[in-house]
Amino acid sequence: MATRMTIGTIECIPEWHLTSLDERNIADLLDDAFGAGVFNGRSFHKQRHHLRLIVRDGHHIIGHMALQYRAARLNDRLFDYIGLAEVATASNYRGQGIASQMLRAAIDKAHGTLADFMILFGTAKLYSAAGFVAYSNKLVSAEMSDCRTTAILNETAETLMVKPLGVQEWDSEATLDLLGPVF
Repeated sequence: MATRMTIGTIECIPEWHLTSLDERNIADLLDDAFGAGVFNGRSFHKQRHHLRLIVRDGHHIIGHMALQYRAARLNDRLFDYIGLAEVATASNYRGQGIASQMLRAAIDKAHGTLADFMILFGTAKLYSAAGFVAYSNKLVSAEMSDCRTTAILNETAETLMVKPLGVQEWDSEATLDLLGPVF
């Protein structure tokens, strides 16, 4: 059984199959996209992911998107979701549709799971173009700083975007409890 699969030019790599070179290249790309020091040299922000989607140009990683498969609650209703995080394109490759291609692949992957929704925290236009809708639910999550849990937050989600994957409807009035950190 192959540990890596390719969707066109997009590689899907389970977290535990990342090589040390890929880990370093992803960390460098995230520094390029989000600014040096934001990820402290890691290939993830607050928590490791389940699956990475990457695009390469030769040996260089020029596009990255992380997916998590998690459970959460909307009030008392427990549900599964795919969290989308750390979307990045190398600065000299932006505007070529790389993030849009990765997003389509991520949505296709998510449709093949038991997840009810895809969830992200962001505002880029490519998300609404792909069917994500902005919500401002009350949000409960674990605050993390430098990979340490520091508090439990109760706040309004300002950049929450949700895409239904099936027949479940999003309850915009419910409190969203992520049962852990924002990705």
